[in-house]
Amino acid sequence: MMPPAQTSVGWRQVKYDKVFELELKGLERRRESDPRCTVKDIEGVLEHLYIMDGQNWDGRGEPQDISIAATIAAHEFFIAQWKAELS
Repeated sequence: MMPPAQTSVGWRQVKYDKVFELELKGLERRRESDPRCTVKDIEGVLEHLYIMDGQNWDGRGEPQDISIAATIAAHEFFIAQWKAELS
């Protein structure tokens, strides 16, 4: 029997989780190391990610689709957390 990460569904979740965690760590590092970084800056990056996600006219493939989805989710999560701190 194959381990869960090797099943057709398992590898997708593993990839998504890995990308999400890496993106979130990168955003946290940026916020900590760059005092000029604002929520607006991260929202600007997110807008570009939405555009990139919508430009799948050449069929980038499932692994890249998963990466973009996880990257967008990490940015959305990070922004929501940051805004909650500011409230």
